Amino acid sequence: MEKINYRGWPNSYHLTNGLVELVVTTDVGPRVIRFGFVGEDNEFKEYDAMAGLTGGDTWRIYGGHRFWIAPEVPARTYFPDNGPVTIEDHGSLVSVVAPTEPPTGIQKELDIMLHPDRARVTVVHRARNNGVWPVDLAPWALSVMAAGGKGIIPLPPRGPHTENLLPANLMTLWAYTDMADPRWTWGRKSVMLRQDPAMKHPQKLGMMVPAGWVAYARRDHLFVKKFAYVAGAAYADFGCSVEMFTDGEMLEAETLGPLVNLAPGAFVEHTENWSLYRDVPMPQGDADVDRDIMPRVTAG
Repeated sequence: MEKINYRGWPNSYHLTNGLVELVVTTDVGPRVIRFGFVGEDNEFKEYDAMAGLTGGDTWRIYGGHRFWIAPEVPARTYFPDNGPVTIEDHGSLVSVVAPTEPPTGIQKELDIMLHPDRARVTVVHRARNNGVWPVDLAPWALSVMAAGGKGIIPLPPRGPHTENLLPANLMTLWAYTDMADPRWTWGRKSVMLRQDPAMKHPQKLGMMVPAGWVAYARRDHLFVKKFAYVAGAAYADFGCSVEMFTDGEMLEAETLGPLVNLAPGAFVEHTENWSLYRDVPMPQGDADVDRDIMPRVTAG
């Protein structure tokens, strides 16, 4: 771990295993602003106009990977993370800890662990209730992906009508979701959402994803996020464990943990395992997902 000045944030930290690298900001956060192969493109979106900014009462997206609390409520969700956080090097992992948020009593923490010799990272998102009342919430991990790629959400296995009389999964739509938008690809095994800089209006979709992964393909790279889906648990937004949002700037690949009633002094964790792969062509349909995406997702 090396302290660096990253784009005007002088107290940033560079982490690498020689294959992939991350940059964690501590002037604002907690946030992973960069993740990618060493010396190559950032897989995450960065907002140039916000680089190096700190302070103020207005929430800024900044880019990168952030930690939110669901359901999405403006007063709580958009509490500005514009101030400093602490970072601790524990050898096998790095912990990034934000101050307790005054309006909510919630404290957010990230534990970041790089695999020693693979393009993999484990990120533990921890929400701690330092308030005096129980709080209903779900941990929500959002990766703001760079423009020009395509998000992939897997569907549960399909089957014949005669053997599958009950529903198999759910899908949540927002008031601005347009299923006729050409950025969507509706497959039998997956749903894909293309990020198009020429199309500015937003799209969003949420799904129950028992398979426990979501991916983003861009410029022959594939970013995969895996998480543990808890069968039978209650999830936010009518039962979503994965959500995708796009506009003209980026695409967000989001995973959520189950809803909990978090008692004072208690914490809840949500873990993502990130993997990055080379030489993966842009999928156009289910056959491409089967051939190019699934072997990476199922790799040990």
